[in-house]
Amino acid sequence: MTGGLFTFGETMGLVAADGIGPLAYARGFSFGIGGAESNVAVGVARLGGSATWLGRVGPDATGALIKARLEAAGVRALVVPDETFTGLMVRYRRSGEFAHVDYHRAGSAGSRLSPADIPTAEVREAGVLHVTGITPALSETCRSAVFQAVETARAAGVPVSIDINYRSKLWSRYDAAPVFRDLVGMADIVFASPDEAALFVDADDLLGGLAKLGPAEVILKDGGNGCTAQIGGERLSAPALPVTVVDPVGAGDAFVAGYLADRLAGAAPVQRLTTAIAAGAFAVTVSGDCEGAPDRSELAALTGGDLRR
Repeated sequence: MTGGLFTFGETMGLVAADGIGPLAYARGFSFGIGGAESNVAVGVARLGGSATWLGRVGPDATGALIKARLEAAGVRALVVPDETFTGLMVRYRRSGEFAHVDYHRAGSAGSRLSPADIPTAEVREAGVLHVTGITPALSETCRSAVFQAVETARAAGVPVSIDINYRSKLWSRYDAAPVFRDLVGMADIVFASPDEAALFVDADDLLGGLAKLGPAEVILKDGGNGCTAQIGGERLSAPALPVTVVDPVGAGDAFVAGYLADRLAGAAPVQRLTTAIAAGAFAVTVSGDCEGAPDRSELAALTGGDLRR
């Protein structure tokens, strides 16, 4: 496959309080965008890859901002117009250790995504189809769109990537687990945290349990503990990089972007994990969902080596 990344899902406006403390005492706010799938698309584009994101947005300033920001980051944004509002999230840091997010997305444009919105030809020509466990939680039509896209990719021989990205505010673990299990069984590449993997496989052997469901590439993201992986039957690991954490949001998406960008570029598994770790580490040193996604030269500066392809 010579195509780039194709992904889809809900991207929202992001209202973020400045500083640390209760929202009631915030004196300044920034306005940006955020969404797991678009974060990954931005990350791949920043690392020199081709990335396309698709999603529904409303006829409002937030929807226009999403398209503009993604295109400015080098992402090909396929926007499906919708008559209802674009979703919003409000985030503040209650303390130095805990961040809190309120979502305003029920009935949003993004939640109205349907199988009819997914361009079959785009999926068939992609180098990788990337989906997350967030989209199937948004609505029945979103869930159908995810499964249709995955089935289309599999039929065309396009590798399927899924980041579990479990969100307890969207659905219970009991509702999510069978959907995750089905999607992992159809995927070639799976990303999960240890807690997410334990939702639906044996906690005694998370890598093995995920691999038994079918994917050839299983990667466990474990924050400050680095990552472990089982790729082509081989067990690998990579330690975390010591950095000063400014904002942990978006680190997991940057990690996924690093791995997929290198996979699309034909890098070996060890190099993919090295780049993924470095991208995730760089992201936590910058505030915002996707603003901290690095380019190749920035990764090289962080690691003291040359990670450019």
